[in-house]
Amino acid sequence: MENNIEKQTSTEIDNLEWRHKIETLENALLNSDDTRIVKGNSDTFPLKHSFSNGIYNREILVKKGGFVIGKIHKHDHTWFLLQGEIMVGGPEGEEYFTAPYYAVAKAGTKRVVYALEDCIFVNVHPNPNNNTNIEELENEYVCDSYNSYEKFKLLK
Repeated sequence: MENNIEKQTSTEIDNLEWRHKIETLENALLNSDDTRIVKGNSDTFPLKHSFSNGIYNREILVKKGGFVIGKIHKHDHTWFLLQGEIMVGGPEGEEYFTAPYYAVAKAGTKRVVYALEDCIFVNVHPNPNNNTNIEELENEYVCDSYNSYEKFKLLK
């Protein structure tokens, strides 16, 4: 039983360390004047939204050599790598994925993705009300910060 407690505590510490590292990196990039740094939606990493009955899809194209810092998702969701190869940095360390691939992304995670080849990702979210307002959907599915995510968890 003690080993489970130790492991859980270690995991929580690792997650807190990861949160600090990724927030520090993201803030440094967002505050940079470097013109190569893309902030938000852009033609550099085109984002396409599509809908079917009860489903909202977000598709992004990331060119080879591109880095993306993901958003903090409020809910578990499925993501697909339709094309390319990526390296993903997260609390678990580095992971490599080659298309075609899909997995479940756990709520509350934020990751850094590096495109080893041109890549196409798709995130799939439930959309029971068939809402097509992107701003409302983003407010429903993602948080800007870990503090916002922790507040969201308290309210659910």
